[in-house]
Amino acid sequence: MKKPDRQPGQWALPVAAAVNGVGTGLYVPFTLVFFHSVTGLSFTVVGAVLTVTGLIGLGSLPLAGAAVDRYGAKRVQYVLYGVRVAGFALYPFAHALPAFAAVALVTAAADRAFPAAQQALVGEVARGADRDRLQAATRALQNGGNGAGALLASLVIAFAGPTGYTYTAWGNALSFALAALLLRPLKPLRSATTRRRAGYRMVLADRPFLVVTGANFLNALSYSALSILFPLFLLEWLHAPAALTGSAFTVNTVLCALAGVYVGSRVRRAGARRTRAAALGGTLFSAAFAAQIVLGTLRPASGPVLGTALTAVIVVYTLGELIHSRAAEVLAVSAAPEEARGRYMAAYQISWSLAKAVAPSLFTTLFAADGRLPWVVLIATSAVAAALLIRVERHLPAEAVRPRPATVAHGTATATAPAAA
Repeated sequence: MKKPDRQPGQWALPVAAAVNGVGTGLYVPFTLVFFHSVTGLSFTVVGAVLTVTGLIGLGSLPLAGAAVDRYGAKRVQYVLYGVRVAGFALYPFAHALPAFAAVALVTAAADRAFPAAQQALVGEVARGADRDRLQAATRALQNGGNGAGALLASLVIAFAGPTGYTYTAWGNALSFALAALLLRPLKPLRSATTRRRAGYRMVLADRPFLVVTGANFLNALSYSALSILFPLFLLEWLHAPAALTGSAFTVNTVLCALAGVYVGSRVRRAGARRTRAAALGGTLFSAAFAAQIVLGTLRPASGPVLGTALTAVIVVYTLGELIHSRAAEVLAVSAAPEEARGRYMAAYQISWSLAKAVAPSLFTTLFAADGRLPWVVLIATSAVAAALLIRVERHLPAEAVRPRPATVAHGTATATAPAAA
């Protein structure tokens, strides 16, 4: 007798993601200040070291992908958590530049590789539509953890002063250790298929997957807009109060945490193809960016009017994020052959990393010409990404495009007929 596709240990992945989010939230909102305080180095030196080590850290992605295919995503996750535990535990002692650079490098390598391993882990522990549910829950709880971590760090620093940065570094290390322990009940599904040897040549020869990855790079620029372009546009073009910037992040974080699972379930029950859902999310990004162009042209002087309009923009933007993120990520996981899933996810993750590297200079250069110009470019990139996803749809595996129910018999994953639209 076949059992439902949901494994008892699947709860471990979203809960571990929430704790991981707390650790990330403890330092990301004020990265430069954080590392300046715990190391004693100047802001200029800290910034330069983080940029260089972050770029070098991208080299860990191909290695992590190969390791996932050979040893399994769960084992690689343990290693990455261990590296980050050691790194953040050592940061308060890394006062000399060589020591800080060394710790920053290994920590950056683990941070860059972590999302690819986590996506591969989703593919290992769930099948069919269950991947969509698990991805939605994981992302929602991770966003909630990010907000909780940022709030906790603010409280610790407020009460403990500069010493609070050291406490948050050690708290960060503890959170990653706890997240690793929470993964213990998680058991990957055994596959009934025979595994083949595969390498990165297989990824480079898979043109449909490369199109999906390219479309994700274009959409990833839209994600970077929230942390880079929104604050710049609000403060320098609209001359809005600085408090509105924090409010925008708060609205986005709260909605992602509270509405992520609900929005994902609604899209899944509607029978939407993952390609179409991802394209819809990009279209909502475009709508939010078009509204920013209107605001940048009108420049309302009324504070309440501007605040209400910006809140509406953030709500539309966040809805696009909730629809796009789950569909795009599960599409990539499901389009990857099982024997090379780690390598495929590593290649896919490069699209995120490149977008994060390109976005600051791209946005600031365009903004220098006209504050509305970056939004025009983002509308174009979102439109091109949506067109690519629709066009490549018929070249992707059917089970990747449309989720189908899966069953698990004696720990072995098998798929049933495709779900009806």
